[in-house]
Amino acid sequence: MPASSDLNLISLASGYGSFSLPEPVAQQVQRALTRLPLPTSPAEGLPELRQALAHRYQAQAATVVPGDIVVTPGTKAALFLLLATVLRPGDEVLLLSPNWFGFAELIRQAGATLRELPLHPADNYQISPDAVQAAIGPRTRLLLFTNPNNPTGRVYTRPELAALLAVTQQHPQLLVLADEIYDGIRFGPEPVPTLLSFPDPLGQHLVVNGFSKSLALLGWNIGYLVAPSAVAQACTARQFATGGAVAALSQLAALAATEATTDITQELHTGLLTNRQLLLDFLATLPGALPALPLGTYYAFPDLRAFLDPALAPEQASADLVARLHAAGVAVVDGATCGAPGFVRLSYAVPEAELREAIRRMAQVLR
Repeated sequence: MPASSDLNLISLASGYGSFSLPEPVAQQVQRALTRLPLPTSPAEGLPELRQALAHRYQAQAATVVPGDIVVTPGTKAALFLLLATVLRPGDEVLLLSPNWFGFAELIRQAGATLRELPLHPADNYQISPDAVQAAIGPRTRLLLFTNPNNPTGRVYTRPELAALLAVTQQHPQLLVLADEIYDGIRFGPEPVPTLLSFPDPLGQHLVVNGFSKSLALLGWNIGYLVAPSAVAQACTARQFATGGAVAALSQLAALAATEATTDITQELHTGLLTNRQLLLDFLATLPGALPALPLGTYYAFPDLRAFLDPALAPEQASADLVARLHAAGVAVVDGATCGAPGFVRLSYAVPEAELREAIRRMAQVLR
């Protein structure tokens, strides 16, 4: 359903924030362009970038070395490169849900089968080790989750991940893949724990990350994966055979962002606070919509099932609600695409004036 003709559509659906290029990155790029030619990169990425990334994880008590890291043309590319490398036809991926809507197609393209393990808003999407244990079958090759979670904004703590990994270590054939691309955007007291900081005696742990969310490198098309060296080498060989190295200028921008991570994430955090409070205050006026605050990402994932048409099936009713919001001039992500019909993902990483107007419009529908 199109938005009313007299309304400009405001999108709270985008996964990208309205962030400016960080100054340290701009300066690094300008210096590089005055010192041409740009460096030639091996397929796995510039050594200095991979060293800087390794240092970043080492500072979080992870035993990562540059040879474990492969720089890729975006985080989605890192995900697919890993999935295509470690999965075989007939393998199953166990995906904790709600989840990012893009995972399903990546898994399908890699030739594997998707099985979702639903988590529940009533207990703030807690991961039950017993439920994970029961869900792992003989074909389960990989467990996939995001931390912080997209779309819910839930941050999984160190004790929670330790309890999960106590289960996965009982299954030597099982790999564990964490998408940590929002790890720098947090509003709780503790840092987001990386999977790489936990003991990994069986070489099961894989991570993908990038620069477009927590480090504001929008449009630079660069991400990376971290894996045991044998897996990283196989990923490098596949990337060399099917593409090549990420553009050197993007890698130099990512290097500058990595070296300035603390300053960049602090600036983003400060810049998001007002909008975050605006959206949370609005959602607090909708009974039961947001029983727990999202402590990571720049999303809220409210439960709007009270506003669904009861005459429709859940997924159809969810699409109908999204269409009504769209007709009022606000684009949102349908929670049904994330495994949660009746919920919507709302981004507050937009200009404040747009968010205020979007809230006004949503209030007219949600009443």
